[in-house]
Amino acid sequence: MKRIALPVLTALALTACATSPLGRSQFLLMPADQMDQMGVTAYDQMKTEQKISTNSKQKRYVQCVASAVTAESGSEQQWEVTLFDDPAANAFALPGGKIGVYTGLLKVAKTQDQLAAVLGHEVGHVLAQHSNERMSIQYATETGTQLLAALAGDSGGAAQQGLMAALGLGTQVGVTLPFSRKHESEADIIGLQMMARAGFDPRQSVELWKNMAAASNGSPPELLSTHPSSGTRIEDLEASMPEALPLYQQARAAGKRPNCG
Repeated sequence: MKRIALPVLTALALTACATSPLGRSQFLLMPADQMDQMGVTAYDQMKTEQKISTNSKQKRYVQCVASAVTAESGSEQQWEVTLFDDPAANAFALPGGKIGVYTGLLKVAKTQDQLAAVLGHEVGHVLAQHSNERMSIQYATETGTQLLAALAGDSGGAAQQGLMAALGLGTQVGVTLPFSRKHESEADIIGLQMMARAGFDPRQSVELWKNMAAASNGSPPELLSTHPSSGTRIEDLEASMPEALPLYQQARAAGKRPNCG
């Protein structure tokens, strides 16, 4: 493994400097195509291990919202959407154009606009390459050895767990997103702008988080549970409305009026 690690890290370091969609300087070691492949691998694994919903109506609804949001991503990436039959109020997006939504989320994200807020946030993590940032940091830790093993083709449990963790995926049923506060806040803003450009009401992002706070009964909601708290998130979203609302009004004037049902 040491023979693999040194040349890999040396080559990746050449691509380390980057800028996020909001202008923040980033340190990224992994090439984008490698991240995409890891996202696809993790997604395929989840589809074999978790139950996929057969509810055609809900699947069409989620696909409709996701298609409208991702159309504003500024990328030609084709996004695959899977609705998992699971009561968790959860969702995720992975490099490689992969989105997962849990049926339990539809009880908390009660409107198409609220679901768009969640999906915009998740896709925002991908657009800002937050998994790449996390993985780059982990190369300097013991976890980096496991990640290198996964990259080298080791399909062992430890290697795969390291890979899944770096992508922000939990190893148990359900998904966690252990991103930092700056990542969460950045994804919130990117998602808010994306949903507004798609013609979804950005003000519903605030209502979503009120629902999440109520559903959590005082505990951190499963979705995006690490940082920040629901109250702080709501305050930050409200502070961003002066920029998001004009985007929403422009989208509506241009005829972007999603009707996903």
